[in-house]
Amino acid sequence: MNFQKIKLAVYALYLTNLYGFKLKKVKKPLEKKRVRLEYAQTLLKKLKISVEVKNREKLEDGKQYLLLSNHRGIIDPLIVEMALEKTNIFGLWISKKELYNSPFFAVFVRNSGAILLDREKSQMGGFFSDIKAEVKKGNSIFIFPEGTRNKSEASLIEFKEGFRIIALKNRLPILPVFIRTHTDKALGSALGGRKTEETITIEIGDEISYKEKRNIQELYKEMFNI
Repeated sequence: MNFQKIKLAVYALYLTNLYGFKLKKVKKPLEKKRVRLEYAQTLLKKLKISVEVKNREKLEDGKQYLLLSNHRGIIDPLIVEMALEKTNIFGLWISKKELYNSPFFAVFVRNSGAILLDREKSQMGGFFSDIKAEVKKGNSIFIFPEGTRNKSEASLIEFKEGFRIIALKNRLPILPVFIRTHTDKALGSALGGRKTEETITIEIGDEISYKEKRNIQELYKEMFNI
């Protein structure tokens, strides 16, 4: 690891925990959104990364969604946050147990607005109850339907079916978004000392009804020409 990577890693760790503690003091959803957005803007600026949002007009401000995004890098939640910057859409991320216990991310994840998914539990009733409670408060739910980071060369890996249960149980319209730029490579380039700014493109898709019978992953691919 070169000096640039060490310096940025230390800064990112400091910033993530700083904002994690800031978020701990915040209770109102839109205030959490403001702090999360400030964190995203600050870290991306340090990494010399800008975000281009295509089809922003498809977002219905204040509406509740089950937002689906592809996932190829750890900065993906920040990119989604930037895409929703000019809206009042606040969502809770479905987060794996590993993130809740991570020495790097735990403080931020636990305080920023997240719902724990513990796949080791034999019963998932508590997980779905937590989601229902948040939806009743007027919040959206954000999820990476692939279930994990896509480390392959393919644009997408297989979607897990859990997101359909969430949409149906809560009657949430599905909002597909696609981060077209390979964010893991963009982050690697930033850590490698890239001098110029890089733009990451995220596209907003067409809303899909929670009643949709067709294969959502196939619709997602068609929508974004994958």
